[in-house]
Amino acid sequence: MSYQPLAIRHQSPASCSSDLLQLWMEQCREQTLALFNAVDHETFCHQAHPDFSPIGWHLGHIAYTEGLWILEKLAGMAPQFPDYRQLFAADALPKRDRVYLPTLAEVKTYLSAIRTQVFDYLKTAPLDEQRRLWLWLLQHESQHCETIAIVLALLSTHSPTHSPTHHSAEAHGRSPVSHSPVNSRLEIVDCRVGRSQGEMVEVPAGHFDMGNDALETLDNERPVHRVSLNTYWIDRTPVTCQQYGVFMRAGGYQDPRWWSPEGWAWLQANPVAQPLYWKEDAIWETHPVCGVSWYEAEAYANFVGKRLPTEAEWEKAASWHPHRQQRQLFPWGEQFPDRDRCNHHHHIGHTTPIHHYPAGKSPYGCEDMLGNVWEWTASWFAGYPGYQSYPYRGYSQAYFDQKHRVLKGGSWATRSWALRSAFRNWYHPHVREIFAGFRCAQD
Repeated sequence: MSYQPLAIRHQSPASCSSDLLQLWMEQCREQTLALFNAVDHETFCHQAHPDFSPIGWHLGHIAYTEGLWILEKLAGMAPQFPDYRQLFAADALPKRDRVYLPTLAEVKTYLSAIRTQVFDYLKTAPLDEQRRLWLWLLQHESQHCETIAIVLALLSTHSPTHSPTHHSAEAHGRSPVSHSPVNSRLEIVDCRVGRSQGEMVEVPAGHFDMGNDALETLDNERPVHRVSLNTYWIDRTPVTCQQYGVFMRAGGYQDPRWWSPEGWAWLQANPVAQPLYWKEDAIWETHPVCGVSWYEAEAYANFVGKRLPTEAEWEKAASWHPHRQQRQLFPWGEQFPDRDRCNHHHHIGHTTPIHHYPAGKSPYGCEDMLGNVWEWTASWFAGYPGYQSYPYRGYSQAYFDQKHRVLKGGSWATRSWALRSAFRNWYHPHVREIFAGFRCAQD
């Protein structure tokens, strides 16, 4: 799915006016509803995977959450649409029971009714006291819309003519071409000399400031804290389909040498032989691999004699300016994301080749660190020193359980409001349904 969102006016979210906030919310909602163009009721209610709710539930949950936090908690109004409360609250029903939904038209009416009252309240709201919560809700909708895109992708994986991350080869004026047979041993040698080929960049030892304290950041990004790291190397770009194909053709999915005990146990219980969103067409060889679990990413890294970067290593390579000795909001500086710097916000509607956004390089020379695909890191999701939950404990803190790995960077479907170097995503290591790839590191 691809569409062109409205132009997004950016200024510092910490000082945005009520008019600008309303404009952002209107643009975000227009893009949300665009995801449901031509969606039938069966698709609206279908649970594509046990770990993900139907897209219709996510749409209703967006309305419920906005009504809960703005109308009830800020404006002091009585609960709106009480019949929907159990259905659309995050903690009321198991995902398997979220398939019994109203029609799309009815949920749109729900969204509209809540939004009308929210904007009425915004006219007189003490925004200086509440701005952080309003910005959190804008990101909340953005995040759920990426989940909607994931569920639509899962539904489309059963179709032979459509893929969520790749358009057909014919659409690019080329016929599908399979990978040519090659000598796997020679390919493995090529994969193991990344430094000399300029595929990796050196990040010298030293400290950097990790995290972000800006008003719009989420609780798990705070507070900024100083971290010291030894010298390390990190891939200039995410691992491509061509590179990952070497691992596949060398029997990587059948060889326990490359897998951790946990990863091998997962693979035996879930016998797969390629990424979830894999395409054989040669035109996708220079695109980042997409739809891999943390276990698959770890196995590939072992195969090429590397490892996954820690979250701190990833963030330093993305956000730290070594000459200025200061943190940047984005890899390229302080300017908000646009079409020239990274693949995000459904501008393209699928992954793009590496080296496609030279203007988006970090000071260390890393590319594609925001957008295109989320990137697995070696780190478990945990709170930073001095962490304080917001707006409720369950948003982040409930996942500080040593069972979720951190992902960084965002994907082609991530909206600009939820895209920055300090942003943290987290999933169980077995999850491969998200738009996730990875890059490797070395000591």
